[in-house]
Amino acid sequence: MHDTIKIKNISNNKSSLSIEWNDGEKSNFNFLWLRDNCPSDIHPTARERQFNLKDVSENIKPESFNLENNKKIKIKWSEGNHVSLYDIGWLRRHCYTINNNKEYVSPYKLWDKNLSQNFEKITAEYEEVMETEEGLIKWLEKLHHYGICIVKNTVTSKNSGFEILKRISHTRQTFFGTPFEVINIPNPNNQAYTAKGLFNHTDLPYFESAPGYQFLHCLVNDATGGNSSMVDAFKVADYFKKNDKEVFKTLVETSVKFTNNDYTQETIRIGHSPLINLNKDNDYNDIRFSVAQMGVLDCAPDVVEKFYKSYQKFAKLLHSKEYLVEFKLEKGDLFCFNNRRVVHGRTEFNPNSGHRHLQGYYIDRDEILGRMNYLKKMEL
Repeated sequence: MHDTIKIKNISNNKSSLSIEWNDGEKSNFNFLWLRDNCPSDIHPTARERQFNLKDVSENIKPESFNLENNKKIKIKWSEGNHVSLYDIGWLRRHCYTINNNKEYVSPYKLWDKNLSQNFEKITAEYEEVMETEEGLIKWLEKLHHYGICIVKNTVTSKNSGFEILKRISHTRQTFFGTPFEVINIPNPNNQAYTAKGLFNHTDLPYFESAPGYQFLHCLVNDATGGNSSMVDAFKVADYFKKNDKEVFKTLVETSVKFTNNDYTQETIRIGHSPLINLNKDNDYNDIRFSVAQMGVLDCAPDVVEKFYKSYQKFAKLLHSKEYLVEFKLEKGDLFCFNNRRVVHGRTEFNPNSGHRHLQGYYIDRDEILGRMNYLKKMEL
Protein backbone atom coordinates (compact mmCIF):
# COMPACT_ATOMS: atom_id res chain seq x y z
CA MET A 1 0.00 0.00 0.00
CA HIS A 2 2.75 2.44 0.90
CA ASP A 3 4.19 2.32 -2.64
CA THR A 4 1.01 4.01 -3.92
CA ILE A 5 0.68 6.52 -1.07
CA LYS A 6 1.62 10.06 -2.04
CA ILE A 7 1.51 13.42 -0.32
CA LYS A 8 -1.19 15.74 -1.65
CA ASN A 9 -0.32 18.75 0.48
CA ILE A 10 2.08 19.71 3.26
CA SER A 11 1.93 22.79 5.46
CA ASN A 12 3.38 24.37 8.63
CA ASN A 13 0.92 24.26 11.51
CA LYS A 14 2.95 26.29 14.07
CA SER A 15 4.08 23.31 16.14
CA SER A 16 3.82 20.55 13.53
CA LEU A 17 3.83 19.69 9.87
CA SER A 18 0.36 18.89 8.54
CA ILE A 19 0.15 16.37 5.73
CA GLU A 20 -2.77 15.50 3.49
CA TRP A 21 -2.35 12.13 1.80
CA ASN A 22 -3.74 11.15 -1.59
CA ASP A 23 -6.03 8.56 0.03
CA GLY A 24 -7.75 11.20 2.17
CA GLU A 25 -5.93 10.51 5.44
CA LYS A 26 -4.39 13.39 7.39
CA SER A 27 -1.34 13.48 9.65
CA ASN A 28 0.26 15.95 12.03
CA PHE A 29 3.92 15.49 12.90
CA ASN A 30 5.09 17.46 15.90
CA PHE A 31 8.40 19.31 15.37
CA LEU A 32 10.05 17.81 18.45
CA TRP A 33 8.87 14.33 17.36
CA LEU A 34 10.34 14.88 13.90
CA ARG A 35 13.68 16.14 15.19
CA ASP A 36 13.90 13.30 17.70
CA ASN A 37 13.33 10.75 14.92
CA CYS A 38 15.74 12.09 12.31
CA PRO A 39 17.04 9.04 10.40
CA SER A 40 20.56 10.48 10.13
CA ASP A 41 20.90 10.33 13.92
CA ILE A 42 20.52 6.53 14.07
CA HIS A 43 23.84 4.70 14.35
CA PRO A 44 24.27 2.55 11.21
CA THR A 45 25.29 -0.67 12.98
CA ALA A 46 24.21 -0.22 16.60
CA ARG A 47 20.79 0.92 15.28
CA GLU A 48 20.38 3.25 18.24
CA ARG A 49 19.55 6.95 18.47
CA GLN A 50 22.60 9.22 18.81
CA PHE A 51 20.67 12.46 19.19
CA ASN A 52 19.67 13.71 22.65
CA LEU A 53 16.57 15.92 22.80
CA LYS A 54 18.14 18.01 25.55
CA ASP A 55 20.41 19.60 22.92
CA VAL A 56 17.61 21.60 21.29
CA SER A 57 15.01 23.98 22.68
CA GLU A 58 11.29 23.31 22.89
CA ASN A 59 10.82 26.00 20.23
CA ILE A 60 12.76 24.25 17.49
CA LYS A 61 11.04 24.50 14.09
CA PRO A 62 11.78 24.10 10.40
CA GLU A 63 13.66 26.99 8.89
CA SER A 64 12.55 25.52 5.58
CA PHE A 65 10.94 22.33 4.30
CA ASN A 66 10.12 20.84 0.93
CA LEU A 67 8.92 17.61 -0.67
CA GLU A 68 11.51 16.00 -2.95
CA ASN A 69 10.11 13.88 -5.82
CA ASN A 70 7.19 12.83 -3.57
CA LYS A 71 9.60 10.45 -1.87
CA LYS A 72 11.25 12.41 0.92
CA ILE A 73 10.55 15.45 3.05
CA LYS A 74 13.62 17.63 3.58
CA ILE A 75 13.73 19.86 6.67
CA LYS A 76 16.37 22.42 7.54
CA TRP A 77 16.06 23.04 11.25
CA SER A 78 16.23 26.41 12.99
CA GLU A 79 18.78 25.08 15.47
CA GLY A 80 22.01 23.12 15.23
CA ASN A 81 22.59 23.66 11.50
CA HIS A 82 20.95 20.28 10.92
CA VAL A 83 19.09 18.89 7.89
CA SER A 84 16.75 15.89 8.08
CA LEU A 85 15.38 13.69 5.29
CA TYR A 86 12.26 11.60 5.99
CA ASP A 87 11.03 8.85 3.68
CA ILE A 88 7.29 9.40 3.20
CA GLY A 89 6.57 5.65 3.47
CA TRP A 90 8.29 5.64 6.88
CA LEU A 91 6.27 8.69 7.97
CA ARG A 92 3.02 7.06 6.93
CA ARG A 93 3.79 3.79 8.76
CA HIS A 94 4.68 5.69 11.92
CA CYS A 95 1.94 8.30 11.83
CA TYR A 96 0.71 8.39 15.42
CA THR A 97 -2.49 10.18 14.38
CA ILE A 98 -3.57 7.42 12.00
CA ASN A 99 -2.22 4.55 14.11
CA ASN A 100 -4.00 5.71 17.26
CA ASN A 101 -7.29 5.87 15.38
CA LYS A 102 -7.03 2.23 14.33
CA GLU A 103 -9.15 -0.27 16.22
CA TYR A 104 -7.01 -2.46 18.46
CA VAL A 105 -7.07 -6.14 17.54
CA SER A 106 -5.89 -8.57 20.21
CA PRO A 107 -3.32 -11.15 19.09
CA TYR A 108 -4.72 -13.68 21.58
CA LYS A 109 -6.91 -16.61 20.61
CA LEU A 110 -8.79 -17.43 23.79
CA TRP A 111 -9.81 -21.03 24.50
CA ASP A 112 -11.68 -23.24 26.94
CA LYS A 113 -12.34 -26.98 27.44
CA ASN A 114 -13.19 -27.38 23.73
CA LEU A 115 -9.50 -27.03 22.87
CA SER A 116 -9.12 -30.68 23.92
CA GLN A 117 -11.06 -31.57 20.74
CA ASN A 118 -8.70 -29.50 18.58
CA PHE A 119 -5.23 -30.38 19.84
CA GLU A 120 -3.82 -30.10 16.32
CA LYS A 121 -4.10 -26.31 16.70
CA ILE A 122 -1.55 -26.36 19.49
CA THR A 123 0.89 -29.09 18.46
CA ALA A 124 4.09 -28.98 16.45
CA GLU A 125 6.60 -31.58 15.25
CA TYR A 126 10.11 -31.50 16.65
CA GLU A 127 11.79 -32.20 13.32
CA GLU A 128 9.93 -29.38 11.57
CA VAL A 129 10.78 -26.87 14.32
CA MET A 130 14.44 -27.89 14.32
CA GLU A 131 15.00 -28.03 10.58
CA THR A 132 12.84 -25.30 9.03
CA GLU A 133 12.34 -21.61 9.65
CA GLU A 134 8.68 -22.02 8.74
CA GLY A 135 8.26 -24.64 11.47
CA LEU A 136 9.98 -22.39 14.00
CA ILE A 137 7.70 -19.47 13.12
CA LYS A 138 4.60 -21.68 13.46
CA TRP A 139 5.76 -22.79 16.91
CA LEU A 140 6.36 -19.22 18.06
CA GLU A 141 3.02 -18.05 16.66
CA LYS A 142 1.14 -20.76 18.54
CA LEU A 143 2.93 -19.80 21.73
CA HIS A 144 2.02 -16.15 21.20
CA HIS A 145 -1.56 -16.54 20.00
CA TYR A 146 -2.76 -19.52 22.06
CA GLY A 147 -0.22 -19.25 24.86
CA ILE A 148 0.53 -22.95 24.48
CA CYS A 149 2.07 -25.54 22.19
CA ILE A 150 3.06 -29.19 22.61
CA VAL A 151 6.06 -30.19 20.53
CA LYS A 152 5.85 -33.90 19.73
CA ASN A 153 8.56 -36.52 19.20
CA THR A 154 11.49 -34.66 20.73
CA VAL A 155 14.79 -36.25 21.69
CA THR A 156 14.50 -37.56 25.26
CA SER A 157 18.06 -37.64 26.54
CA LYS A 158 18.73 -35.58 29.66
CA ASN A 159 19.16 -31.84 29.06
CA SER A 160 18.23 -32.24 25.38
CA GLY A 161 15.63 -29.50 25.79
CA PHE A 162 18.45 -27.00 25.42
CA GLU A 163 18.83 -27.88 21.74
CA ILE A 164 15.33 -26.89 20.69
CA LEU A 165 15.23 -23.88 23.00
CA LYS A 166 18.39 -22.55 21.34
CA ARG A 167 16.20 -22.10 18.27
CA ILE A 168 14.57 -19.29 20.24
CA SER A 169 17.16 -17.76 22.54
CA HIS A 170 18.89 -18.20 25.90
CA THR A 171 17.04 -19.64 28.89
CA ARG A 172 16.06 -17.77 32.05
CA GLN A 173 18.07 -18.95 35.04
CA THR A 174 16.42 -19.27 38.47
CA PHE A 175 17.48 -20.68 41.82
CA PHE A 176 15.80 -23.96 40.87
CA GLY A 177 18.52 -24.53 38.27
CA THR A 178 18.24 -25.10 34.53
CA PRO A 179 16.84 -27.52 33.78
CA PHE A 180 14.96 -28.14 36.99
CA GLU A 181 14.06 -31.76 37.68
CA VAL A 182 10.33 -32.39 38.17
CA ILE A 183 10.49 -35.69 40.03
CA ASN A 184 9.28 -37.08 43.33
CA ILE A 185 12.02 -36.47 45.91
CA PRO A 186 12.28 -36.58 49.73
CA ASN A 187 12.21 -33.24 51.59
CA PRO A 188 11.12 -31.24 48.54
CA ASN A 189 11.57 -27.45 48.40
CA ASN A 190 8.59 -27.19 46.05
CA GLN A 191 5.34 -29.15 45.87
CA ALA A 192 6.04 -29.92 42.21
CA TYR A 193 8.77 -32.26 43.47
CA THR A 194 6.24 -34.58 45.08
CA ALA A 195 3.71 -37.10 43.77
CA LYS A 196 0.80 -35.03 45.02
CA GLY A 197 -1.64 -33.20 42.78
CA LEU A 198 -0.99 -29.53 42.08
CA PHE A 199 -3.60 -26.76 42.00
CA ASN A 200 -3.61 -24.77 38.78
CA HIS A 201 -1.09 -21.98 39.12
CA THR A 202 1.48 -19.76 37.45
CA ASP A 203 5.11 -20.28 38.42
CA LEU A 204 7.22 -17.91 40.51
CA PRO A 205 4.64 -15.09 40.96
CA TYR A 206 6.80 -13.64 43.75
CA PHE A 207 9.44 -12.45 41.25
CA GLU A 208 9.25 -8.83 40.12
CA SER A 209 9.28 -10.23 36.59
CA ALA A 210 7.93 -13.77 36.60
CA PRO A 211 9.31 -16.04 33.83
CA GLY A 212 7.38 -15.52 30.63
CA TYR A 213 7.27 -19.02 29.18
CA GLN A 214 7.77 -22.44 30.71
CA PHE A 215 8.87 -25.62 28.94
CA LEU A 216 8.30 -29.02 30.55
CA HIS A 217 10.15 -31.77 28.71
CA CYS A 218 8.73 -35.24 29.31
CA LEU A 219 11.57 -37.78 29.43
CA VAL A 220 9.42 -40.59 30.81
CA ASN A 221 5.87 -40.85 32.18
CA ASP A 222 4.98 -44.43 33.05
CA ALA A 223 3.36 -43.77 36.43
CA THR A 224 -0.37 -44.12 37.04
CA GLY A 225 -2.01 -40.70 37.27
CA GLY A 226 -0.08 -37.45 36.90
CA ASN A 227 -2.27 -35.97 34.17
CA SER A 228 -1.36 -32.40 33.24
CA SER A 229 -3.98 -29.66 33.34
CA MET A 230 -4.14 -26.21 31.82
CA VAL A 231 -6.58 -23.32 31.74
CA ASP A 232 -6.47 -20.14 29.67
CA ALA A 233 -6.60 -17.58 32.48
CA PHE A 234 -7.08 -14.79 29.92
CA LYS A 235 -10.32 -16.52 28.89
CA VAL A 236 -11.44 -16.68 32.53
CA ALA A 237 -10.51 -13.02 33.06
CA ASP A 238 -12.51 -12.19 29.94
CA TYR A 239 -15.56 -13.85 31.44
CA PHE A 240 -15.45 -11.50 34.42
CA LYS A 241 -14.69 -8.51 32.21
CA LYS A 242 -17.90 -9.16 30.28
CA ASN A 243 -20.16 -10.58 33.00
CA ASP A 244 -19.02 -9.33 36.40
CA LYS A 245 -17.31 -6.00 36.06
CA GLU A 246 -17.00 -5.43 39.81
CA VAL A 247 -15.05 -8.68 40.28
CA PHE A 248 -12.88 -7.82 37.27
CA LYS A 249 -12.18 -4.32 38.59
CA THR A 250 -11.24 -5.71 42.02
CA LEU A 251 -8.85 -8.29 40.56
CA VAL A 252 -7.18 -5.67 38.37
CA GLU A 253 -6.87 -2.96 41.03
CA THR A 254 -6.01 -4.93 44.18
CA SER A 255 -2.32 -5.64 44.64
CA VAL A 256 -1.68 -8.82 46.65
CA LYS A 257 1.42 -10.40 48.14
CA PHE A 258 3.21 -13.51 46.91
CA THR A 259 6.02 -15.07 48.93
CA ASN A 260 8.76 -17.70 48.71
CA ASN A 261 10.55 -19.02 51.79
CA ASP A 262 12.58 -21.84 50.23
CA TYR A 263 14.49 -23.72 52.94
CA THR A 264 17.38 -24.40 50.51
CA GLN A 265 17.95 -20.68 49.91
CA GLU A 266 19.27 -17.87 52.09
CA THR A 267 16.58 -15.54 50.80
CA ILE A 268 12.96 -14.61 51.43
CA ARG A 269 11.29 -13.40 48.26
CA ILE A 270 8.24 -11.10 48.40
CA GLY A 271 6.42 -9.68 45.39
CA HIS A 272 3.26 -7.58 45.06
CA SER A 273 1.00 -7.59 42.03
CA PRO A 274 -2.68 -7.70 41.06
CA LEU A 275 -3.90 -11.10 39.90
CA ILE A 276 -4.85 -9.60 36.51
CA ASN A 277 -2.57 -7.08 34.78
CA LEU A 278 -3.51 -5.18 31.63
CA ASN A 279 -1.33 -3.63 28.93
CA LYS A 280 -1.48 -0.14 27.38
CA ASP A 281 -4.40 -1.21 25.16
CA ASN A 282 -6.34 -2.60 28.15
CA ASP A 283 -5.77 -6.08 26.79
CA TYR A 284 -4.52 -8.87 29.04
CA ASN A 285 -0.84 -8.64 29.85
CA ASP A 286 -0.33 -11.25 32.53
CA ILE A 287 -1.94 -13.31 35.26
CA ARG A 288 -0.35 -14.13 38.60
CA PHE A 289 -2.06 -16.90 40.48
CA SER A 290 -0.80 -19.42 43.01
CA VAL A 291 -2.79 -20.66 45.97
CA ALA A 292 0.40 -22.18 47.39
CA GLN A 293 2.49 -19.02 47.15
CA MET A 294 -0.09 -16.40 48.04
CA GLY A 295 1.18 -14.45 51.02
CA VAL A 296 -0.83 -13.11 53.93
CA LEU A 297 -3.09 -10.48 52.39
CA ASP A 298 -2.03 -6.96 53.37
CA CYS A 299 -4.36 -4.74 51.33
CA ALA A 300 -6.52 -1.96 52.84
CA PRO A 301 -9.12 -3.14 55.44
CA ASP A 302 -12.11 -1.94 53.41
CA VAL A 303 -10.93 -4.03 50.42
CA VAL A 304 -10.29 -7.37 52.16
CA GLU A 305 -13.77 -8.88 51.98
CA LYS A 306 -14.44 -7.60 48.46
CA PHE A 307 -11.12 -8.99 47.28
CA TYR A 308 -11.58 -12.40 48.90
CA LYS A 309 -15.01 -12.86 47.35
CA SER A 310 -13.59 -11.92 43.93
CA TYR A 311 -10.51 -14.10 44.45
CA GLN A 312 -12.70 -17.04 45.34
CA LYS A 313 -14.78 -16.65 42.18
CA PHE A 314 -11.62 -16.38 40.10
CA ALA A 315 -10.10 -19.48 41.73
CA LYS A 316 -13.23 -21.53 41.11
CA LEU A 317 -13.29 -20.77 37.40
CA LEU A 318 -9.55 -21.40 37.08
CA HIS A 319 -10.33 -24.97 38.19
CA SER A 320 -13.71 -25.31 36.46
CA LYS A 321 -14.39 -28.09 33.95
CA GLU A 322 -15.79 -25.44 31.62
CA TYR A 323 -12.27 -24.14 31.07
CA LEU A 324 -10.05 -27.09 31.98
CA VAL A 325 -8.05 -29.08 29.44
CA GLU A 326 -6.52 -32.25 30.92
CA PHE A 327 -4.13 -34.63 29.17
CA LYS A 328 -1.28 -37.02 29.87
CA LEU A 329 2.17 -36.03 28.70
CA GLU A 330 3.87 -38.68 26.62
CA LYS A 331 7.55 -39.46 26.39
CA GLY A 332 9.07 -36.95 23.97
CA ASP A 333 6.45 -34.24 24.52
CA LEU A 334 7.66 -30.71 25.19
CA PHE A 335 4.83 -28.89 26.97
CA CYS A 336 5.36 -25.17 26.25
CA PHE A 337 3.15 -22.42 27.65
CA ASN A 338 2.91 -18.75 28.56
CA ASN A 339 3.50 -18.79 32.30
CA ARG A 340 1.88 -15.37 32.62
CA ARG A 341 -1.31 -16.47 30.89
CA VAL A 342 -1.87 -20.22 31.25
CA VAL A 343 -2.35 -21.73 34.71
CA HIS A 344 -1.15 -25.31 34.87
CA GLY A 345 -1.35 -28.17 37.34
CA ARG A 346 -1.50 -31.94 37.56
CA THR A 347 -3.35 -34.79 39.20
CA GLU A 348 -1.71 -36.97 41.84
CA PHE A 349 0.36 -39.91 40.60
CA ASN A 350 1.50 -43.18 42.16
CA PRO A 351 5.31 -43.16 42.34
CA ASN A 352 5.32 -46.91 42.93
CA SER A 353 3.52 -47.61 39.66
CA GLY A 354 6.21 -46.24 37.35
CA HIS A 355 8.59 -43.40 36.73
CA ARG A 356 7.63 -39.79 35.93
CA HIS A 357 10.43 -37.39 35.05
CA LEU A 358 10.06 -33.96 33.47
CA GLN A 359 12.80 -31.40 32.97
CA GLY A 360 11.80 -27.77 33.16
CA TYR A 361 13.13 -24.62 31.51
CA TYR A 362 12.09 -20.95 31.39
CA ILE A 363 12.49 -18.34 28.67
CA ASP A 364 11.46 -14.71 29.12
CA ARG A 365 8.54 -13.53 27.02
CA ASP A 366 10.71 -10.84 25.44
CA GLU A 367 12.79 -13.56 23.79
CA ILE A 368 9.77 -15.32 22.29
CA LEU A 369 8.33 -12.11 20.85
CA GLY A 370 11.69 -10.76 19.76
CA ARG A 371 12.59 -13.92 17.85
CA MET A 372 9.18 -14.06 16.18
CA ASN A 373 9.39 -10.38 15.18
CA TYR A 374 12.83 -10.97 13.66
CA LEU A 375 11.82 -14.07 11.69
CA LYS A 376 8.69 -12.36 10.38
CA LYS A 377 10.78 -9.32 9.39
CA MET A 378 8.82 -6.84 11.47
CA GLU A 379 9.31 -3.24 10.34
CA LEU A 380 10.46 -0.70 12.93
